[in-house]
Amino acid sequence: MNFGFTRRALLIGSLMLAAAAPVLAQDKPVLRFSAVFSEQDIRAEMMSKLSEGIAEIATIEPYFGGNLFKQGTELVALQRGNLEMGNIAPQDISNQIPAWSVLTSAYLFRDADHLRTFFDSEVGAEFKQMAEDQLGIRILGPTYFGARQVGLITDKKINTPEDMAGIKLRMPGGDAWQFLGTSIGANPTPMAYAEVYTGLQTGAIDGQDNPLPNVENMKFYEVMKQIVMTSHLVGFDLLVISKSAWDAMTPEQQAEFDAAATAAIDFSQEAHVAREAELVELFKTEGLDIYEPDLAAFRAFAQQKYLESELAKDWPEGVVDRINAL
Repeated sequence: MNFGFTRRALLIGSLMLAAAAPVLAQDKPVLRFSAVFSEQDIRAEMMSKLSEGIAEIATIEPYFGGNLFKQGTELVALQRGNLEMGNIAPQDISNQIPAWSVLTSAYLFRDADHLRTFFDSEVGAEFKQMAEDQLGIRILGPTYFGARQVGLITDKKINTPEDMAGIKLRMPGGDAWQFLGTSIGANPTPMAYAEVYTGLQTGAIDGQDNPLPNVENMKFYEVMKQIVMTSHLVGFDLLVISKSAWDAMTPEQQAEFDAAATAAIDFSQEAHVAREAELVELFKTEGLDIYEPDLAAFRAFAQQKYLESELAKDWPEGVVDRINAL
């Protein structure tokens, strides 16, 4: 028996197996996912549920808290092939596709359900197709994280946008955010998020606008007297996957992935809506006056402001009416 030949054959065989190993591993790809929300966020649990749902198809490797890519850079990372999945702000998409700025405007969406109805509709499909064609990303769905409400240190009752005149309302920096403040009748004032508590405490600002979970996390309720439930902006990001990662799947795998993503997003949305309701009751026990103003008046005022602005020149004709009608 030729032992030398046998050893050579075994060596060649083991080398061939080693070479084949990466190919076998590629059958189940690793999808790197980047988001700025923390591991404690409801949406982190959403990603855990999605990972379980697509375990037979791929492995999701999550990076939370902006640890892999900083906020606002995820989209470019996806486009460059440095990332497979991300939780992307619609504002980041509108920076590259101006027509998308309509989806970041005040009172476009009534609530979380209306937001989902839009993305499942014909007009929503047109916006998703824009992103796919122009940016190379596939949108799996919107991840709702709460509606923005106005919190004030004053006792003045707010019923219409006219009642907001002269109120120094802290808004994030940037033209789009400042315009949002103007669109609800306030005098917008840029201020860093970390400075808002002190700003409210000292009276440097009259109020702030944030989803209720943020108000809880930052303890703004300690230095406010009331929350006006304006719901002027339905806060959402987008769960996306790169088109190259998506196209690498079979149609059957894509259908399974879509179903798992929808179930995970459903869970997250329901949890956020429930938490908002709990916080209304919690803040009432803390002594805050919480009430709903004339939302129809706010909506009409804000949409008119936007339609008369420079932003609207990039919006598809009749798009606001089509979304309102959903």
